[in-house]
Amino acid sequence: MGALADLPNVGKVLESNLLKIGVETPEQLREMGAEEVLLRIRAQADPEACLHMLYGIQGAIDGVPYKLLPAHVKENLREFYQSLE
Repeated sequence: MGALADLPNVGKVLESNLLKIGVETPEQLREMGAEEVLLRIRAQADPEACLHMLYGIQGAIDGVPYKLLPAHVKENLREFYQSLE
C-alpha cells in the first residue's frame, strides 16, 4: 500500500478505486476534489459507491477521519450525493 493508504479513511477498497481512476498520490486526490473523485469512481470502478465513501474521500483530503467532518461539510456532500440519484 502506498501514500494514499496513509491518509485517513483510505483502506484497501478506496485505495483500489482511486488507483483505478488514475489517482496515485494525495496531491492528485486533493486537486481533483471529493465530488469529482466520486463521480469517476462511480463511472469507472464502482457504480454503487455510496455517501459514506464520499465522506471518506473528503476526510482523506482534509486529513481527518470522516466522522470528524464538520456538519456543514457533510450536508453539502449529502446534497451533492442526492443530486446523483
